[in-house]
Amino acid sequence: NFTYLITCNQSRKQIIIDPSVDLKFISPFINDKPVAIFISHSHHDHIKYLEQYIESFPGIFVFGHSISADKFLHTNFKIINNNETIKIGKIQITAIHTPGHYFDSICYLIPPIIFTGDTLFSLGCGKIFEGTYEEMFTSLNKIKSLPEDTKIYCGHEYTLQNSKFCIKHDPTNLNLQKKIIDIKKKLENNTPSIQSTLKDE
Repeated sequence: NFTYLITCNQSRKQIIIDPSVDLKFISPFINDKPVAIFISHSHHDHIKYLEQYIESFPGIFVFGHSISADKFLHTNFKIINNNETIKIGKIQITAIHTPGHYFDSICYLIPPIIFTGDTLFSLGCGKIFEGTYEEMFTSLNKIKSLPEDTKIYCGHEYTLQNSKFCIKHDPTNLNLQKKIIDIKKKLENNTPSIQSTLKDE
């Protein structure tokens, strides 16, 4: 899993997307007290350390979909609606409801970056759990409508595994072959394969 810590360069306010890793791994990069946590969806692995974050930062806001509000009654929970934009410092973060993988899935757009949770990965998309294939198709088209230079940050390091499926079905694709070489080099150097771009995907 990936947890993202985002800092406003002017106000120095920080937000977190998905408290899925132990706080000790990101605490060296926290400059004060993060203002808010944004939940991409309520699968356990994406909110695994939520309690730890709340205890460390009392009063921190937790944003997520209204459908899952009852899961966060003990938190300072705030509903964020589809296409709603929240401003924190100079950061403007827009929620895009993307059901398919899960009914409460939200992607968060901070142009030119989108945080896609388990909706879209590099070289793949999320499995269909509580959603439907029609919902996932619609959700992916929402992302596809964004500018092609949009940078994609997803919820898991699945790129190499996804590439095995892609190359099996498109073995002569030279761009894909080059991408797989690049992925392997990054992972060998203990660096993530993410980011990707909408144009690449």
